[in-house]
Amino acid sequence: MTDKRFRFGIVATPADGDPDQWTKTVRRAAELGYSTVLMPDGLQLLSPFPSLAMAAAVADIRVGTFVAAVPMRTPYAAAWDAHTLTVLTNGRFEFGIGTGRPGTDKFAEKLGLPYGTGAERLQQVRETLDHLAELDGDRHTPVIMAAGGPKSLALAAERADVVSIAKGAMTPRAGVIQLADDLRALAGDRADSIELALNLFAAGDGQLPPWTKMATGVEPEALRATDSLMLLPGGPRQMADELLRRREVLGASYISVNSAYLEELAPVVEVLNGQ
Repeated sequence: MTDKRFRFGIVATPADGDPDQWTKTVRRAAELGYSTVLMPDGLQLLSPFPSLAMAAAVADIRVGTFVAAVPMRTPYAAAWDAHTLTVLTNGRFEFGIGTGRPGTDKFAEKLGLPYGTGAERLQQVRETLDHLAELDGDRHTPVIMAAGGPKSLALAAERADVVSIAKGAMTPRAGVIQLADDLRALAGDRADSIELALNLFAAGDGQLPPWTKMATGVEPEALRATDSLMLLPGGPRQMADELLRRREVLGASYISVNSAYLEELAPVVEVLNGQ
């Protein structure tokens, strides 16, 4: 399905605004061989762009937004921030961008910005990427897009370097595989250059965290029972084998996991990283 080598990222935030814990997490991720520290976007968190700048300064690791919500910034302002991080990290920044998760409308209102329709927000994504390309000039900021609907999938096929299939936690594997096939068909000659990503909410056989239902809208037991792609159960060998299967049938080679599972996934990172 793909000859792309595995790489791994963690999705993390500065917990409770603690800079020492943030730098400790970033350095540990780098020590364990993770490729990237990715940070979500929302007014309930610290701002991702300065947080990621700090992360890149304390460890030799890539950083990225996962994902910056377009309703929270004007297109040029978002492109400006992204380009700035590309320059200051010497190319170690990945710009994750999307139309916004549920609740982003409240953030936009607090910022005094319009939320817009789905079509208008998708157009903001396009405009942001146009501004970023102009600002980058001879540079290139890698773009991550989460895509699930036909229009977002088409834009991702045209503009993204990395695509994360954005579907519900209960989406059957066959449905995710079909979306990945659709993406490749839309991308045409670009298909081989696109890196497909999977984000894991949990790894291993331990108890799922209490925020799982809030994040997915699904009871943890239901996720386990339906073999959701958001989970990676088993011990290190079982997890590694399952990721190899997912790469074979889906083409996913860029694997990210919540930072709570930083240590849990580390043996798999050691085995598969770069393979």
